[in-house]
Amino acid sequence: MSDQTSSFRLLHTMVRVLDLEKSIDFYTRHLGMTLLRKREFEAGRFTNAFLGYGDEATEAVIELTHNWDRTEPYEHGAGFGHFAIAVPDIYSACERMEAEGVPVPRPAGPLKGGLYDIAFVEDPDGYKIELVQRS
Repeated sequence: MSDQTSSFRLLHTMVRVLDLEKSIDFYTRHLGMTLLRKREFEAGRFTNAFLGYGDEATEAVIELTHNWDRTEPYEHGAGFGHFAIAVPDIYSACERMEAEGVPVPRPAGPLKGGLYDIAFVEDPDGYKIELVQRS
């Protein structure tokens, strides 16, 4: 790291969502994040919500952007992959989410090569969330 970039840090990753309240519910209820702040921008006709696991001043967070006039789901494109979240018990987390209707396209199990267990769930907009077993 150079002296010029030594004080840089990742602030947030933004994704656009169709139903902001449904997305906030998913990230808070199923993934245990906290809604840190939410702000409406009347002139731009959009709302931003920031969610995460800690203090936004020191931890990277997710920014959900809801464009008020959008009625169709967003295309994800080929560039975005997934968010990754460490969980203490991946099997019970997947079981609980699946019971509540959360799509689990890749059930909990060993990563190829057996280094650790992973799973993939989907948020209300179909964004992939990788769950990684961490004790």
